[in-house]
Amino acid sequence: MLDRISGPVVVGAHAYAGAVISSLTPDEGETVADLFYRGAQHARAPKLGPDMHGLIWMPEPSFTSAFAQGAAPEEAALLAATQRPISVACIQEKSPTPLWKRKPAWYLVATQDRMIDPDIQRFMATRMAAHTRIEDVDHTPIVTNSEIVIEVFAAAIDGTVKS
Repeated sequence: MLDRISGPVVVGAHAYAGAVISSLTPDEGETVADLFYRGAQHARAPKLGPDMHGLIWMPEPSFTSAFAQGAAPEEAALLAATQRPISVACIQEKSPTPLWKRKPAWYLVATQDRMIDPDIQRFMATRMAAHTRIEDVDHTPIVTNSEIVIEVFAAAIDGTVKS
């Protein structure tokens, strides 16, 4: 789909979706699991494991304790009710050569993230040579601090148009 678009394109993602686009950013031959379990897990991070179908679901209480601790209760409830599971097979798939090796990248490091260690985020952003913004936000800033996310996208759009 992206090949069909003429002109600059900015693509963004959150967490697991970042394996394709941005946030968990494996290098060639790495997996999402390699990065996710690279460092120590936060004390409030849930212990994740697959169900009998090989799918990983976030436990509902974790939405308010680790996933979106900055969200209003009704927002966390909505996130829990509409979550989509992650397939174990997907997080074990080795990455091809990532686009960030040949395209500019932007990264928002969330220092209050209890799902992806902020030190791992800093490592990934540095390795990507990303334009990095560090903020005191949780794992879901698009919900809890959307203005910061919008500013990062605006910077990426501005940088892409100028590139």
